Amino acid sequence: MSKREITVLTDVSMITCIVQRGIADKIVAAVQEAGATGATIYYARGEGVRERLGILALAVEAEKEVIIVAVADDQADHIFERMYIAGELDTPGMGFIYMTKLDKAATHIPTEVLEKIDSGEIQTIY
Repeated sequence: MSKREITVLTDVSMITCIVQRGIADKIVAAVQEAGATGATIYYARGEGVRERLGILALAVEAEKEVIIVAVADDQADHIFERMYIAGELDTPGMGFIYMTKLDKAATHIPTEVLEKIDSGEIQTIY
């Protein structure tokens, strides 16, 4: 049996964005334009004070979309801002976004890419 190796990435952050249903595709398009390789979207149901929001009396729907993106730390702030703007999160009731530093992440990385990292040709890969 051949030995399997794990390449551990340590300069990775995870951005999680929770938005009203129907908004995720717009946010993922902005993420990809900003340089991220992809995103995971799943559906959720929110609970809590959602009947009325502030003076505007906006109804906040319980159905949510959750977008998760893993990005290199040097791209994280830029992609976070792009997601915030694309999701119009500065509007009451539109959603919530947060970023978490990951201790470790791992995925398949082609040998050619690993060789370029070792030679210093490229700095970040994710």
